[in-house]
Amino acid sequence: MYMTDKWEGEEHFNIKRFKYLEFYVGNAKQIVHFYRSTFGFAPYAYCGPETGVYSHVSYVLKCRKIFFVFTTPIKSSHPASDWLKKHGDGVRDIAFDVEDVDFVYESCMKRGAISNSKPNTSEEDGPFSIASIKTYGDTIHSFIDNSKYKGIWAPKFKKLILPEINTTDSKLVLIDHVVGNVEWDKMDYWREYYENVFGFGTFVRFDDGDISTQYSALKSVVLRSKNWKIKLPINEPAKGLKKSQIEEYLDFNEGAGVQHIAILTDDIITSIANLKNNGVDFLDIPDTYYDDLSKRVGGIDEDIKKLKELNILVDRDEYGYLLQIFTKPLQDRPTLFIEIIQRKGSKGFGQGNFQALFESIEKAQGERGNL
Repeated sequence: MYMTDKWEGEEHFNIKRFKYLEFYVGNAKQIVHFYRSTFGFAPYAYCGPETGVYSHVSYVLKCRKIFFVFTTPIKSSHPASDWLKKHGDGVRDIAFDVEDVDFVYESCMKRGAISNSKPNTSEEDGPFSIASIKTYGDTIHSFIDNSKYKGIWAPKFKKLILPEINTTDSKLVLIDHVVGNVEWDKMDYWREYYENVFGFGTFVRFDDGDISTQYSALKSVVLRSKNWKIKLPINEPAKGLKKSQIEEYLDFNEGAGVQHIAILTDDIITSIANLKNNGVDFLDIPDTYYDDLSKRVGGIDEDIKKLKELNILVDRDEYGYLLQIFTKPLQDRPTLFIEIIQRKGSKGFGQGNFQALFESIEKAQGERGNL
């Protein structure tokens, strides 16, 4: 394993933060109800026929600093129609908040980026600028500058008003990282893409000897922005006795794509208790994981009995410790899932938990007949 907190990238432009994640989904109206009732998101904005958009509908949900956009095509000519046929529900766009869309886009193109859409600025309700480039699979990165925009969300959007529902506060705060799965021997290709195009630095690398079980293995590298606001782990399969979780993902997703979204909380015990109460389904962790937890990770603030009850994992690095837990896949295809994480100093990704986590994932794979 390689890990460093030393900045080894070359910042070509300023990326402020994750702006939003856009999902292509088969039925946005129903998905919205799911994320509201289980994860505690609130209605924010909407576009569709009622706002002069006739090819698709998009619902924007907000939870503190997190924005999710759920888009469903209502015309077969919309690109989401082909996306859904191939991939099923999933993350289409990992969007970034930037200062100058034109500069960022041209800067990326000069260093080998693959264009998805050229810069476009609308002056309706103030300037709103957007452009996008391609990344692994059919995923894109949009660059957004709406710092002087006066409207709700984006042009042709209106405020989303929905009936009140009863739900418990999930205490979720912001996106910590977004993980992509790529094909065999493509991890370093995309690592170099992010290093060259974005100027990101590599600060963690795991080889198959670091991440393996009795049956399967994977490799992973983590890219980050200079300000630590953007962290993008990339996984690829590694040789094992049986099919790895990455291979299963690539089979069901029919190619590379976003595997999971890690969301930060500042109170994971309350978050997970409330999320479970709301009906979120998490991976099961063997009780034996907690037998020598104190010996493995040292002193922690939380009650281990409570962590065991909620199946929360703990890991420590030289900077501190973290707590984490993973949902089961959020759709029928075993592809996208969500991680809930609380960092108490740690800059890592729970590498000490890989064995227990992957054994739990392999158990679910076995139940699907895909191990």
